[in-house]
Amino acid sequence: MPTPSSPAPGSPAPGEEESQSRSIAAVERAMDVLLYFGRADQPDLGVTEIATALGLTKAAVHRILTALRSRELITVDPATRRYALGHAAVALGRAYLARTDVRAMAAPELKHLSERTHETATLSLRRGDTRLYVDQVVPDQELRLEVSLGIPFPLNAGASSKAFLAFLPDFEVDAYVSRHPLEAITDKTIVDPAKLRKDLAVIRKRGYATSLGERQAGAASIAAPIFDHDARVVAVISLAGPALRFRPDTEQAVTDLLGAAGRISAQLGYRPS
Repeated sequence: MPTPSSPAPGSPAPGEEESQSRSIAAVERAMDVLLYFGRADQPDLGVTEIATALGLTKAAVHRILTALRSRELITVDPATRRYALGHAAVALGRAYLARTDVRAMAAPELKHLSERTHETATLSLRRGDTRLYVDQVVPDQELRLEVSLGIPFPLNAGASSKAFLAFLPDFEVDAYVSRHPLEAITDKTIVDPAKLRKDLAVIRKRGYATSLGERQAGAASIAAPIFDHDARVVAVISLAGPALRFRPDTEQAVTDLLGAAGRISAQLGYRPS
């Protein structure tokens, strides 16, 4: 029968428990160091920078980096003695991204948006110089807007298209405009390059795009970009409805849409600067 001072059957002895606690603390410090590389604004870091940021000694940081290097999670530049993420860390990131499904992430947000606004919520992906709808949730209303999934549209026509184009690097926008005559899908589609660039600048500044009949006559829409961990636009989420009823620039529509886009982007590792 165990005495009060004896450990319960199956539990570690006091010395073993202390050793386990030290081991767990060491693993936690190593994870803190590894995760700090993901949060840092620069691709490589020095021992002193890491130690200062995490409140560790330089000797402890050096030991951790040596252990991480042995598993190729961290690499070092012999000339500068600065450290960066290694091949194994990149492989982990790729494995995570391979398992992420933007459509699955966006599905509850589309449902929530449609229920709150009583309008159609959509998700678009880019395919080369076009974009296409890949999912939608329509409201339970007799007068409603429904989109065709899988049909490519040019990047100058409609809110979702412009939300892609506005957040591309300038050189990609220039390349798109130079490759494609701006096609008019309706009489409201922007086909003048100068007018399009001006509109894109406004969209980039405020964070969302709007459209009144630019892709479909009689339709109104608002769209916002979804960013990944590298701040690249990977998808666009939108609200759309009949122009007779839906006002895309109302405070509720803007707030709801930007909130949904922000939550999906966060799941993809995006951190606003």
